[in-house]
Amino acid sequence: MIDIKRIKEDPQKVIEGFAKKEKDAAADIARILELDEQRRALILKTDNMKSEQNKVSKQIPAMKKAGEDVAPVFARMKELSADIKTAEQELETVEAEYKTLMLSLPNLPDDDLVGGGKENNREIRRFGTPHVFDFEPKNHVDICTALGLIDYARGVKLSGNGFWIYKGMGARLEWALLNYFIDTHIADGYELLLVPHMLGYECGLTAGQFPKFTDEVYWLDVAEDERRRFMLPTAETALVSVHRDEIIPESDLPRKYISYTPCFRREAGSYRADERGMVRGHQFNKVEMVQYTKPECSDEAFEELVSKAEALVKGLGFHFRTVKLAAADCSASMARTYDIEIHIPSMNGYKEVSSVSNARDYQARRGNIRFRREETGKPEFVHTLNGSGLATSRIFPALVEQNQQKDGSVVVPEALRKYLGGIDVIR
Repeated sequence: MIDIKRIKEDPQKVIEGFAKKEKDAAADIARILELDEQRRALILKTDNMKSEQNKVSKQIPAMKKAGEDVAPVFARMKELSADIKTAEQELETVEAEYKTLMLSLPNLPDDDLVGGGKENNREIRRFGTPHVFDFEPKNHVDICTALGLIDYARGVKLSGNGFWIYKGMGARLEWALLNYFIDTHIADGYELLLVPHMLGYECGLTAGQFPKFTDEVYWLDVAEDERRRFMLPTAETALVSVHRDEIIPESDLPRKYISYTPCFRREAGSYRADERGMVRGHQFNKVEMVQYTKPECSDEAFEELVSKAEALVKGLGFHFRTVKLAAADCSASMARTYDIEIHIPSMNGYKEVSSVSNARDYQARRGNIRFRREETGKPEFVHTLNGSGLATSRIFPALVEQNQQKDGSVVVPEALRKYLGGIDVIR
């Protein structure tokens, strides 16, 4: 959520920031400022009437003792009570609209981001070069089918398009990837949390996905008296709510968490012809990184998360590039994002395997997540950051395609062999 002070100090700058995200927010900002004025006036009016009510009520015993007529005082008390109730109802209506508008605003992009969508994304570095084959390479669907790694047909039979079954060595390879990610993060000082896969509405609200994107998750049907829950689209949605409504001691920052979860996504529209197999699905596995930091440590934490995601891909020996996203290609909740994109030969292009993002204090304001600064004793909002570390549904296809051999076998990256009992080639 955007700080109202930021909007009031320079509304035009805020409007221009949203324009970089291709959002025309002029009308919303004008209405928010109008509602904020009304809200403050009503709060002041209500407080003044309550103050008068308290003052008058204290006079009644003395007036009675002095034999004075208290009927006019009781009439005034009744009038004040009615006026307070009316003002409070009006305040409730104003605050409801104000809160809805504030929660619907996306995060402001960092000043250094260019405006526009993915056409303005900029590659900032790359590692390695595309693999050159001396034979006609196969796509990952054919490789995984031939080697018995993935059962696509039975995955569709169980749950429909966008689902698959890892089997045999494919399941072991998937588990090896997840273990490689988790072990690397733990060695770097991250704490592993295994979070619930079903979350309450407040988690989506804190993460910034709700109220605008409530239709993009899978909701569970529940009884009327049961808490409504949805299947988590990413572990970030859970991890950024771990300290919701808490004040963290400054000495406990930064907090660095990882979590492995399956992720459940609604994928709108039809798949592109080249997005077969595991490239786009409704359920996939991912290890997610999240940090809570002090504002002044936020940029350093972002670079750390980017470096960690890059190091994981480098450790598998893959060619990839790192891309700085333009403002409108960043998600609604994020102030900046870098994507790590891996080369998938059969697609003649790159696919994102990690998005590293800084939400600044946007999520912390929504979830009331603060730390107490030791120097002042005052609570301040933390900054939250997240990054995929990593998603396997793009890594797996790149692995089998980049490491395929002429005889149809696949070389196992050295970093994964210890998790497969020393197996170095899948035949």
